[in-house]
Amino acid sequence: MTGPRPPSVVQNTGQVMGAGHEPANLGDILERVLDRGIVIAGDIRVSLLDIELLTLKLRLVIASVDTARQIGIDWWEHDPWLSSKARPPVEPGPRDPEEVEAERRPRVAGRAERRATQEEEWDELDG
Repeated sequence: MTGPRPPSVVQNTGQVMGAGHEPANLGDILERVLDRGIVIAGDIRVSLLDIELLTLKLRLVIASVDTARQIGIDWWEHDPWLSSKARPPVEPGPRDPEEVEAERRPRVAGRAERRATQEEEWDELDG
């Protein structure tokens, strides 16, 4: 007969865990995930009689900013909605209405010229 074996499970502060593991709280788990990063990937396909109607490719990356930069992800630095560096500088104060109109005139004239050219081309095709 063999002697008594040590328990394979240790009870610590009301939690039952495998021997040799320390308790991990939500903060520790979140720190590990953000430090290392996690990728969740999946595809959803909708088919009818072996004809693919729709495919959705889902990719989710959860990581800290530093970890994301290490793996080459930095799109938020170039998105004008998320980064002030990507936004054009805002002009201080109200603009002069005559200046605005002077900037607008060449654009309007260019559109009118292009429209007239297109109408001429259509008239040539019709006639």
